[in-house]
Amino acid sequence: MADSKIQEFLGTGRRKTAVARVRLASGSGKITVNGRALENYFLTETLRSVVAEPFSATETAGKFDVRVNVQGGGPAGQAGAVRHGISRALIKADANYRPNLKSEGLLTRDPRMKERKKYGQPGARARFQFSKR
Repeated sequence: MADSKIQEFLGTGRRKTAVARVRLASGSGKITVNGRALENYFLTETLRSVVAEPFSATETAGKFDVRVNVQGGGPAGQAGAVRHGISRALIKADANYRPNLKSEGLLTRDPRMKERKKYGQPGARARFQFSKR
């Protein structure tokens, strides 16, 4: 029974407030996000290409099946989180992919987040209008 178990590689990706938990297994290239097909979850071609970047960088398109659970943030943040998670999982699958992914900047966690609103002010940086009189 242990011999028939499929090898899975895990990776966690984050961007803004989105967190993606990625499971990578050898297969035919099927990508499932939150139980839905990639095309049904990320509706724009731009977001789908962001998700597929790690595979094009390592020339492994169609070699791995991907299952992703992603939560938080919006569509762009979630796509970036999935990309980050896939990149990390690919390294666990084969450490030789690391230089390609690193040179493309796919292993770096994007630290930019929304700045918090401060008390006594209307927004993060906006200030109430000042009048001398």
